[in-house]
Amino acid sequence: MTLILLADDEPRIREVAQYALEKEGFSVECVGDGALALERVRKGGVDLVVLDVMMPTLDGLSVVRKLRADAATESLPVLFLSARGEELDRVLGLELGGDDYLVKPFSPRELVARVRALVRRSGRDAPASERVVTHKSLRIDLDRWEAFANGESVDLTRTELMLLVALLERPGLVLSRAQLVKRAYPYDNLITERTIDTHVRRVRAKLRPFGVDPISTVHGVGYKASDA
Repeated sequence: MTLILLADDEPRIREVAQYALEKEGFSVECVGDGALALERVRKGGVDLVVLDVMMPTLDGLSVVRKLRADAATESLPVLFLSARGEELDRVLGLELGGDDYLVKPFSPRELVARVRALVRRSGRDAPASERVVTHKSLRIDLDRWEAFANGESVDLTRTELMLLVALLERPGLVLSRAQLVKRAYPYDNLITERTIDTHVRRVRAKLRPFGVDPISTVHGVGYKASDA
């Protein structure tokens, strides 16, 4: 599966872009500033970067300069996002090594189309992982990031899927909120222990109409999936 790294300091932009890209079958990881983006890219596995120009700590232009100066990342496709749409800004971004430039506010469909075009041009389509997690009547296809309960599709976000997979892969094992943050969202600095409870509630609410609720609360500790 093609992995997209989305770097933007606006939470709403990250949410909209991540949802649109994941709906089209991409795997998406999010960070909120340029320094974190650079750190994540250097860990490997990223196929394309969607990069906001104006970010704290390290701006997008500086990130691209560093990527292009490194032989390991010099050819990594980069799509710039920016609220500044003047021709000079677009030209500068492209001259510094960006492969495309999209002005905010943008259409999610246009974002997806441009990402697809860059992936095709770069030849970075990732092979299918063919990994499936099953737990009683639940089935999660990690190649397509789709969940099924009793054979019916369940509309879970990637964030919710990652949380569910972290629990289902270790049935019966109690995981603290801190462990879930580390295991399910290793590269997402926006997920905190305080938000885990919210995500668990959402997953349960979406599964209950199908008569499924594999998650148990262990008060004072965390959560666990029932034994398969």
